[in-house]
Amino acid sequence: MFNIERWQEIFETISKNKLRTFLTGISVASGIFILVLLLGVGQGMQNGISKEFESDASNSIWLYTGVTSVEYKGLNPGREIELSNEDYDFINKKNEKYLEYKSSRARQRGVVVTYGEESGSYGVEGIFADFQMIENQDMVSGRFINQNDIDVRSKVAVIGNKIKKDLFKKKINPVGEYIKLNDISFKVVGVFSDRAGEREEDRVFISSPIAQQVFNKGQKISGLSYTLKPEEDFKTAVRKSEEFAEKATAYIKTKYIIAPEDNAAIEINNSLEGAKQFYSLIFMIKAFFWWVGICTIIAGVVGVSNIMLIIVKERTKEIGIRKALGAQPMSIIGMILHEAIFVTAIAGFTGLVLGLVLLELAGPMIQTDFIANPSVDFNVAIATVIILIFAGAIAGFVPAWRAVKIKPIVALRDE
Repeated sequence: MFNIERWQEIFETISKNKLRTFLTGISVASGIFILVLLLGVGQGMQNGISKEFESDASNSIWLYTGVTSVEYKGLNPGREIELSNEDYDFINKKNEKYLEYKSSRARQRGVVVTYGEESGSYGVEGIFADFQMIENQDMVSGRFINQNDIDVRSKVAVIGNKIKKDLFKKKINPVGEYIKLNDISFKVVGVFSDRAGEREEDRVFISSPIAQQVFNKGQKISGLSYTLKPEEDFKTAVRKSEEFAEKATAYIKTKYIIAPEDNAAIEINNSLEGAKQFYSLIFMIKAFFWWVGICTIIAGVVGVSNIMLIIVKERTKEIGIRKALGAQPMSIIGMILHEAIFVTAIAGFTGLVLGLVLLELAGPMIQTDFIANPSVDFNVAIATVIILIFAGAIAGFVPAWRAVKIKPIVALRDE
């Protein structure tokens, strides 16, 4: 029940010790302020890393081949490993029930791409229709390579947004126009953008069979790209992706006589494995931020507790008179606790609001690769409020309990 006399006592005590109360409040407010900022930065790091992973599908697996670095079964190191359509088909068939999207890649670097009087050197990749979903690309205009293009071996191309800007300077939409790849004409059917930026938009995509034909690759391919079907939880998805990568690697190493420990000949880029490592790191960073913030709050709470001990000491005679007049222990405890909780709550809410306002104003201005939109969600804000109330109660309980233990006759003798 609201007791106006008790609140008058609280405000009277605070008014008598303005500087002391203010400095105590500053210590509590700074603790909550620092905690909010640290948690906001932690969330911003998680957002930034998540954004980096958005450049490709979150469960993608990329397999590349290189040059052997270890002598194995009488074969010298330095052998270049090249996969074939047969390898792609075998891996697809063996893992059909696990695969969501799949595509081989037949890459050709340094291809001269020409449109009218404009030309430039770009990379060309022969892919399948699923590749758009694996690399998580958005179409600016037109469409991507589809299955019909592959079946009828159409000479159609999808170009990156950077190539559009380079070659089609004044033309709004290149869809329907013809470009030449090393003097071979291809019809542009789409323009794509990539979330990783222009570094990924300087490529031309054509169907894999056509790429193998026009660049004289025969059945050779440069790499494999996959996404696996979604799982119920992150841990299961990571385990399944690791199992798939191990099986694919074992098959290739066995077929091409590669040493089991030779990681230079076969490179696997598993986005889920990378995500697992990053999120584990983020968890540790957030835990450290919580620890630092809570330690700062505890320092403020200790300050509040010390202030309340001083107040109890100053009001020893008053407390003795109250007890002599029949004041109940809970009444005295409530008086001390109310003041401690009030000071802690006001200071804490001030720090909380200042921290949230700073994140709201400064967050959008932070432009880095690994920190994006630093913020604290509503649940965390509620958690900090609960911590505040609990901390205020703890800060006032020890002085309040000491006040209850004071004997009236001893208190009345106090000077």
